[in-house]
Amino acid sequence: MASVGKILIIVENLPVPFDRRVWQEANSLKNEGYEISVICPKGKGYEKKFEIIDDIYIYRHSLPFEAKRALGYFLEYTCALFWEFVLSLKVYFERGFDVIHACNPPDLIFLIALFYKILLKKKFIFDHHDLNPELWLAKGGKKDIFYKLLLLVEKFTFMTADISIATNESYKDIAVLRGGMKEEDVFIVRSSPIISKFESLIPESPDESIKNGKEYMVGYVGVMGKQDGVDYLLRAIDFIVNRRKRENVFFVIIGNGPEWNYSVNLSKELRIDNFVFFTGRIPDKEMIEYLCACDICVNPDVVNDFNDKSTMNKIIEYMILGKPIVQFNMREGRYSADAASLYAKANDEIDFAKKILILLDNEPLGKSMGEIGKKRVKDKFSWKNSEKVLLKAYNYLFNS
Repeated sequence: MASVGKILIIVENLPVPFDRRVWQEANSLKNEGYEISVICPKGKGYEKKFEIIDDIYIYRHSLPFEAKRALGYFLEYTCALFWEFVLSLKVYFERGFDVIHACNPPDLIFLIALFYKILLKKKFIFDHHDLNPELWLAKGGKKDIFYKLLLLVEKFTFMTADISIATNESYKDIAVLRGGMKEEDVFIVRSSPIISKFESLIPESPDESIKNGKEYMVGYVGVMGKQDGVDYLLRAIDFIVNRRKRENVFFVIIGNGPEWNYSVNLSKELRIDNFVFFTGRIPDKEMIEYLCACDICVNPDVVNDFNDKSTMNKIIEYMILGKPIVQFNMREGRYSADAASLYAKANDEIDFAKKILILLDNEPLGKSMGEIGKKRVKDKFSWKNSEKVLLKAYNYLFNS
């Protein structure tokens, strides 16, 4: 079958196919008849410079380190941008492309797209994964020159883009109001697992031994950064275990990140380390086995502009598994979960703990919330729905 177009996807944040959203987009476009090439960083388990997976051509580059401060970010992004440009030339001469599909962070890939737009009339799609100015503030940054620079490169990215893909309504608002894009040029492609693939990993019955001999288990999955609020969760556990004397509950924290060591040490300081297990980053199948054994799942993301406007994958995953959720009250978190979640007061770990206790003491309520979540995902947030919008966006781009 002849190709309907050639697409170069550039992503810097995660390797492909580990980046699930990018991989699903790539496969959806490939199945529609597009030829797909991807440029991404190397990562653990994805060290090959080049490979072909499912007829998708993947070119990977090295990164010297993962930055934590402004100067480090500058060096990391400069190095990545250099290799992305070099590899884009390689793809152009070996396979060719009609469209550059850039996934942030960072918002610098527009520089590569601008080169090809001016010289070769290529199209540019901006796939907006993170609000970088808000993320900078969430990580402890200030509204300084670096923050203003982030706003500037975000603006340039939107100005360069022919169309933009947003993950939710909040991101679309940013594209229109801050980025100056026309509403008809912004398409909402929500992140969601392919439900059938996700469900295929679910065990026939939960492994009760995972609960470490406790009656109940509460689970968290995600990155462990400042903005992810794992410290709020640990202080909520302290309230449940040490102040309310609820020693029949076990807590599992799945994931890794820059706050890993701090979180482990905090659990020891709070004297809750016998009730908390940190798994680190684990394969999806093992993650789902843990979550299936949980009675409740939590999302302690700190209330700030970044988290308020961002859709978290963990919420959708909890809902697919039919788990009742506790989280702080934020716009996109409430839109995703609706009645499948209880909502604690902003950044109040005591109220967060009390919401967990409500669900521990009312199993019928938790079960009904879980059923609401499962139905909501299948009705509103399946990848099939997102795929339709993605293909609509590409059809619009090629025919406009």
